Amino acid sequence: MPASAPVSLYLHVPFCSLKCSYCDFNSYAKLDDLVPAFVGALCAELALWAPHVAGRPVETVFFGGGTPSLLPLSDVQRIMSALRGLYDVVPNAEVTLEANPGTAGREYFAGILAAGANRLSLGFQSMHDDELAALDRIHNAAEAVQCYREAREAGFGRINLDLIYGLPDQPVASWQDTVDRALDLAPEHISAYALTVEDGTKLAYDIEHGTVLGPDGDLQAEMYEWTQGRLAAAGYHHYEISNWALPDEECKHNLVYWRNSEWLGLGPGAHSHWGGFRFADVFSPKQYVRLVSDTTPPPVGDPASVLEAMRQVTFIDPQPRELQMADTAILALRLNDGLDLAAFAQRFGERFEDVYSPVLAETTELGLLERANGRVRLTDRGRYLANEVFMRLLPD
Repeated sequence: MPASAPVSLYLHVPFCSLKCSYCDFNSYAKLDDLVPAFVGALCAELALWAPHVAGRPVETVFFGGGTPSLLPLSDVQRIMSALRGLYDVVPNAEVTLEANPGTAGREYFAGILAAGANRLSLGFQSMHDDELAALDRIHNAAEAVQCYREAREAGFGRINLDLIYGLPDQPVASWQDTVDRALDLAPEHISAYALTVEDGTKLAYDIEHGTVLGPDGDLQAEMYEWTQGRLAAAGYHHYEISNWALPDEECKHNLVYWRNSEWLGLGPGAHSHWGGFRFADVFSPKQYVRLVSDTTPPPVGDPASVLEAMRQVTFIDPQPRELQMADTAILALRLNDGLDLAAFAQRFGERFEDVYSPVLAETTELGLLERANGRVRLTDRGRYLANEVFMRLLPD
């Protein structure tokens, strides 16, 4: 990337009140005593990385987790102060903080808004109490609605609602009611994800031992198709496979990922894409705190040398040219607009049509991809079979 290209920041907060049954994110319950040390380490890691992206504007920041809203307000203020002191955060930067109902209220929201957060992502998941209980969520539907209203009263003008469909035994009508009730709140953005069963989760264990049924793929497809039509009718633009937004309300931070741009992920288990590498910090929060404190600030220079010196970085994956091209294509195809062919050619010096000619011919014939207006995009059929396209684009 050019030395003046924007760079984004993802800050991972690994703390949760309770580990949800379906969650495989790097998050932990009952680690409250580690919060002060973690915040100190996160600010220290911000300082470690700052010289290596000096002069590059930061246009998006995302506090993810875990549950970032479990951080005391004073800690969010401390982190935001470090951010603005160390990085070139542009005045209109999008700063998102994930929050769960039951962990924050009006006063907290007003505080983080004053500190610099200007977008919230609220983990609703469902508007039905029985489904929330089955997912091990700590809130009920009424508390979720109240949380949303208090965020509005505090002054937040950009709110995303996270929803999950295709739960075990979930009727289609129940999902439709959740969407309708979410729309009644008029959020700027809605993320709707099909429930997936991840190895090592409580949900996977319960399914394996027959105490709950696994998701029904056909029902999930029916729910997804209905959701596309319902949200379109409500004025939401379907800009990515699982994301809908009102006009000009797309999540700018997530677009950084889907455009395969560069970002730094800080915090336990956070992943990054920088300097021709993908890499991740150590997963254990306690090890993260220790290793950050043991790291001597490396001199600005070759990215490989910088990464080797960052003791908290535990996984480093070089990105050869063919993998960068494949990643750029695959991530862009998640977007409704698809891959910009001219931008691909400018970035890599080769035309997508030449690099992937056999794949393009095959997937077009199968009705999975289409070309129009200088772009390649998934068809409606291709959205259901996206992995069939993505696998063909990966290098051997």
